[in-house]
Amino acid sequence: MPDTARSISPDSGTHWTEPGAWPVADGVHRIPLPLPMDGLKAVNVYVLETEEGLTLIDGGWAIEESRTLFESSLTSIGFGLGDIRRFLVTHVHRDHYTQAAVIGREYGAGVSLGIGDKPTLDLMHHHEEVLEDPTLAVLRTSGAFEIAEKWKKFTDGREPDVSMWPYPDTWLDGDHEIPVGTRVLSAVHTPGHTQGHFVFADQPSGLLFAGDHVLPTITPSIGFEPVPVEQPLRDFMESLAKVRALPDLRLLPAHGPVAPSSHQRADELLEHHEERLDRCLAALRGRAEATAYDVAGELPWTRHERSMSDLDEFNGALASMETKAHLELLVARGLARRAVGEDGAVVFSASVEE
Repeated sequence: MPDTARSISPDSGTHWTEPGAWPVADGVHRIPLPLPMDGLKAVNVYVLETEEGLTLIDGGWAIEESRTLFESSLTSIGFGLGDIRRFLVTHVHRDHYTQAAVIGREYGAGVSLGIGDKPTLDLMHHHEEVLEDPTLAVLRTSGAFEIAEKWKKFTDGREPDVSMWPYPDTWLDGDHEIPVGTRVLSAVHTPGHTQGHFVFADQPSGLLFAGDHVLPTITPSIGFEPVPVEQPLRDFMESLAKVRALPDLRLLPAHGPVAPSSHQRADELLEHHEERLDRCLAALRGRAEATAYDVAGELPWTRHERSMSDLDEFNGALASMETKAHLELLVARGLARRAVGEDGAVVFSASVEE
């Protein structure tokens, strides 16, 4: 299917990034907000109407361009920022959290976030105690030393604006139910993209507010968190299985068009990662040992199947870290071995076949 066709959202009948407040269900609207300087182009914020006011799933990036469009989109359906009572934020990334945090503080709207993302906020609030961006260590252990040096030059001296990263009013912890007017949302903990990621399922209405966990046309990044975890890919795949165990729901993603089946896309994502695991193992079997960066160089990237050399530095970093997550899962499955080289990079080798 052509990329343009894949990007048409059925609620709007046009490209999913087209500005507006698009009705996706009774009392639910999708508002795409801009992400300049980001390949994702936009983030979908979902507005749920109740008699007490509005509950929003995610909030967008706290920049002027986003806020202006956010306000005008709400106005087009008869609401304003003062009508917002609560933000349920799927995860801590800037395009989901920062505008919710800023507007919540200004208008007294409660903000909820998964407690698994607390270490990320802790790091930002104590950034003066951090000697070096933790991403650099992950890149070096991945063997991506040149990318790490370029990353260091880009990030040196850049400090987070903590005014955009306050702690939430409420931490989401474990699977539970959240009343939203006459609806009851199932808050489902889905670590992987981040450790605090949550999706929200309105099962009676057949809707899944999926955040970045299940995206209809791209695969979410794995292994890219300021506080690294041991097995992000295992966490992500287990979370996909968790969503697959729910009823088949209409997929309302943070990036991309509305899609008809959460089951279909969860199956596709699981199949994709199993295929990537097979490719990583095949790459190891062709070498005595290899770093994640070495293996990433043998894999195709994006749905256009680009080579590693065609990626920019940011996406090359993501590719290196994601490949490391795949290789670590192969080790956990007993299909590969790992060791730490003299330069600090982790090297992997295939386990001896019987």
